[in-house]
Amino acid sequence: MKVLAINCGSSTLKFQLFELEQSEGGYGQERRLASGLVDKIGAQGSLEFIVEGGESLREVATLSDQGQATRRVLEWLGSSGPLETGGLAAVGHRIVHGGNRFTEATIIDEEVLRAIETVSELAPLHNEPALRAIYAAGEVLGSGVPMVAVFDTAFHRTLPREASEYPIPTDLAAKHHIRRYGFHGIAHRYMTERYSIIASTPLEQVKLVTLQLGNGCSVTAVKGGRSVDTSMGFTPLEGLMMGTRSGDIDPSLPGFLVDREGVGLEEVEGWLNKQSGLLGVSGRSRDMRELLELEGQGDVRAALAVEMFCYRVRKYIGAYLNVLGGTDAVVFGGGIGENAASVRGRICGGMEWCGLVLDQDRNTATIGSEERISMDEAKIHAYVIPVDEAVIIARDTFSCLHSHRDVKRTHI
Repeated sequence: MKVLAINCGSSTLKFQLFELEQSEGGYGQERRLASGLVDKIGAQGSLEFIVEGGESLREVATLSDQGQATRRVLEWLGSSGPLETGGLAAVGHRIVHGGNRFTEATIIDEEVLRAIETVSELAPLHNEPALRAIYAAGEVLGSGVPMVAVFDTAFHRTLPREASEYPIPTDLAAKHHIRRYGFHGIAHRYMTERYSIIASTPLEQVKLVTLQLGNGCSVTAVKGGRSVDTSMGFTPLEGLMMGTRSGDIDPSLPGFLVDREGVGLEEVEGWLNKQSGLLGVSGRSRDMRELLELEGQGDVRAALAVEMFCYRVRKYIGAYLNVLGGTDAVVFGGGIGENAASVRGRICGGMEWCGLVLDQDRNTATIGSEERISMDEAKIHAYVIPVDEAVIIARDTFSCLHSHRDVKRTHI
C-alpha cells in the first residue's frame, strides 16, 4: 500500500512516499520510496525531489501556495517512476490544530473539512496551507484516493484537567472550547516511541521530557508514554520563546500595546507571532545558526536572544522534572535540537543538581543523528532523536483506513 505523507508549513511543503504492508499488529515495516521539499512558497523558492535509489530533481521554482506545490509534487510522482508499479492508495495530511473535536487520525470528507476550517483562526499559519494542499490533492486525484487528517493536537488529548484547563470562568471555557490543546504532537510522539525502542523500555513505562526546538518550539512531559503536560496551549503562541513567536508573556501586554500604540489587537497579535522571539530580541534573524555566528562576532542583541532562548527551555525542563517526579531522559528534536550542539550544551549546563550531565565530546559530535549525548553514569540521560513526522503520518493513515474498512465489514 503506497501512502503519501504531506506536511505543510507556513511557507514550505515536505512530503514522503512510503510503501507499507499490513501485518497482525496493523502496519509492517515501511519502505521509503521518495521524498522532497518545496521551500519559500509564495516567493522565489526552490524544490528538491528525490526517488530512493533513483533520479532526483532540484530547481528554482516560484509557486504561489501549498495547493500549487501539491500539484507539482503529484505531477512529479506520476512521471518519475515511484507510482508506476502501483497507484497511490492514500494521502495523509498533517493538520496542526484539531480543535475540540479531533483526537485521532480521521478520514477527510466535507464535514471534516468544514470542521478544520472553523478552527483555522487558531493556527492560521498552518491549518490554512494544509487545507489548500488537501483541496489541490482532491482535485488531482479525485474521490478514488482517500485522504486522512493526522492532527498535531491528538497526542495531547491525554492531558489531565489540571494541566489542560485555564483558570478562567468555566462557562466561558465551555462555551468557546477554551483549553490547552498543545501542538507538535506528532513530533513529541515520534520522540517518545523512538526512545522506547532504542532504550528497550516498554512504552507504558517511558518517562521523558521531549523538546521540539526549531522555528516553532515546544516541550512536553511524557509519563507512561502519554502526554501529561505541554508548553503550547490554546494556540501555538504559548510556551517557549521561538523563531518569531514570543511564547509566554503577561496576558495584559496585548491590551497595553493596543492602547499605547493605537493599533488593533490583530496587529499586536501579528507582532507577537511574526516579529517577536529570536527575531524580535536580536533585531537581526530568527535563524539560530545566524545568531550563534553573530554572537561570536560580539553582537550583544544576538547573544541576549540566544541566552533568553536557552534559559526559557531550561526553566521548562525544571518545571516538568517536578511534574514527572524525575525523568529517564531529556530528548532533543527539531532543527535546533538536532543540530545546535552549543545550544544543547547551554540548555543542560548547570543541571548536574538533578543528574543531567552531558558528555561534551558526544554532544559536539552529534549533528543531525540519533545518539545519547549524556555521560554513561548520568542519572538522567540526554538524547538527540531526529524527528520523522512523515512516518507517523503514513502509519496513522494506514491504520485509520484499515480500521475504517474493518468497521464497515462488521456492519455488512
